[in-house]
Amino acid sequence: MKNEWQTKTIGDLCEVIAGQSPDGKFYNSEGRGLPFHQGKKDFGDKFIDAPSTWTTQTTRIAKKGDILMSVRAPVGPVNFSTEEICIGRGLAAIRSGTQLNRDFLFYQLLHLQPEIAGKEGAVFASINKGEIEALPLTFPPLAEQQRIIRLLDEAFEGLATAEASFETNIQNARDLYESHLQSVFKQRGKGWMETSLANVCEFENGDRGKNYPNRNEYVETGVPWINTGHIQPDGTLSMEEMNFITREKFDSLRSGKIQSGDLVYCLRGATLGKTALVDPLIEGAVASSLVILRPSSLLDRSFLYFFLTSPVGKGLIKGFENGAAQPNLGAKSVAKYPVSFPKIPEQKAIVDRLIELREETQRLEAIYFRKLAALATLKKSLLHHALIGEL
Repeated sequence: MKNEWQTKTIGDLCEVIAGQSPDGKFYNSEGRGLPFHQGKKDFGDKFIDAPSTWTTQTTRIAKKGDILMSVRAPVGPVNFSTEEICIGRGLAAIRSGTQLNRDFLFYQLLHLQPEIAGKEGAVFASINKGEIEALPLTFPPLAEQQRIIRLLDEAFEGLATAEASFETNIQNARDLYESHLQSVFKQRGKGWMETSLANVCEFENGDRGKNYPNRNEYVETGVPWINTGHIQPDGTLSMEEMNFITREKFDSLRSGKIQSGDLVYCLRGATLGKTALVDPLIEGAVASSLVILRPSSLLDRSFLYFFLTSPVGKGLIKGFENGAAQPNLGAKSVAKYPVSFPKIPEQKAIVDRLIELREETQRLEAIYFRKLAALATLKKSLLHHALIGEL
């Protein structure tokens, strides 16, 4: 640490304004009064986004250039205010004094964020004004602060460009995969048969009667009890998070029992349309949010999985779901889905190509996610070294 650096608390160096929410009857969406921000919902990368709510009753005000800190879970994220705003209980405004450049303060707070949020994953529910004021800050003279700001601004701009490029590459890989899925199931090939799923699948709902398992009936080991939360993005079931019921409870169920080669399909809520192959399970039962699909000998199960998870298959949901606030389908609606398919040998060949493309997409994603993780580590390292006087 260089000799000219000092350590003081935020309370010594800054004014901290704790947010306070106005009465809700003064809120509006027409732009009357001051912009109102309750928490970090509108936080951008560095500057807070445009408001969606205004208030004609002002309580606590943040000025343009103040640093806004989220003081309720998640605790610690910071953004600059771009105009005068009213802040609610989820935010505090930190206004730097004469000894501290506000951009240097912003970088200091970014650096302190893991400590503010809690060490070793212990996330605090909130932080109050006094706790913010007690946070220690180490800082150099203003001229050195300016030099560090210039270095970090330049470095972070380059890192942001690289991050955007990697994220674009990830999205491009996903788009290519989705485009191929779309072309397979939309264009169809010569000699393909078209019918409804009802003609090539059996459907079996879960037992919704008096024997339906309650959470307090789950056991450590037993027969798998499958729900929507167990369906993974790659179409497998998570055995690590699987619930289990006793053999006696399983035997009491009248329906919803899987067989090897089945698929499960989600009928409700935000996860409507999630699909998985039950393999390697050969036994288990499904919750009422799922329906079992059992393809006939005309339809390869993996081909059916790729169809249901393709843009074409997902697009069918809108035509059959009930349009309620909590969207849902019935098994009878899914049975009406139109499906086109070739003979089994060609289905298997298509599946092989799709698996190969999916694996290549996942490989590319993994590469770019590693690059993004490396950038995040570099950013933390730059902050650390800059803010202890080693840049």
